[in-house]
Amino acid sequence: MPAGGRPTVRSRRLGTALRQYRLAAKLDQPHAAEVIASSQARVSRLESGHVTARVIEVRLLLDAYGVKDAEVCTKLEELAKHSKNRGWWLEHAAHLRPDYVDHIALEDDATYIREWQPALVPGLLQTPAYAEAITRGSPNYIEPDRVTQLLKVREGRQAKIEEGGATYSAILWESVLAQPLVSADVHQGQLAAILETGKRKNVTVQVLPFSAGVLGAVTSAFSTFSFDSEPVVEAVTLENLRGASVLEAPEDLAAYANMYDQLRSSALAPDASAKLIRDILRRLKEDAS
Repeated sequence: MPAGGRPTVRSRRLGTALRQYRLAAKLDQPHAAEVIASSQARVSRLESGHVTARVIEVRLLLDAYGVKDAEVCTKLEELAKHSKNRGWWLEHAAHLRPDYVDHIALEDDATYIREWQPALVPGLLQTPAYAEAITRGSPNYIEPDRVTQLLKVREGRQAKIEEGGATYSAILWESVLAQPLVSADVHQGQLAAILETGKRKNVTVQVLPFSAGVLGAVTSAFSTFSFDSEPVVEAVTLENLRGASVLEAPEDLAAYANMYDQLRSSALAPDASAKLIRDILRRLKEDAS
């Protein structure tokens, strides 16, 4: 059973895929239960992610469903092998919301991460000073010890990008850069860090300018994740007042993939975005002098 008795994003991804292939093969759960010599209840729990499938079960089910693609089979078998693995972030689990743990697990598995952020600098781009300022400035009181743990987790998340473990693309609304929410020196340091990180081969930073119109104002923050060699969106997280929600339904994935494409096509190109950030940083320094 997944840790804590609740589905993990890995067990849920595996279960969702098994269910989709079963439905495509036009087989019911009792048939799947016969294939793995188990009960319909177990198949149901496998497909919901409440129980993690064993590798042999994955192989038997995929064979029964007529799935022959070796890459697909290997991917799902790997999910079964590693769905119970303890992630580096679990040592901080006592200080993290379950939805945040899900988000980090998606980041850790992803080969492509894409983010849209209209209000704050994305966590994967934040400097320690910026992260601390917005964490301490939260309307919900956060105990000092927990702030320290959250900053360590933020640093751990960024290691994935620094080590080239994923291709990362971020689109920021111009207001994130032009309207500081933290002190001047922290904000200037943050802009300089974005410019530096944007030079990495696996990182693309774009700015959606005010001139793009209402698009930035009507689209809340979200992240999309892909887990294969191609950037096909396989999971989405949405930020909200209570935390974050994970979307996995095909129609939701298609909608947010399309929205990201709209934002990207309306945003400035990476070079033009870097120039805008440099211009904003220069003006801020001039105003401060």
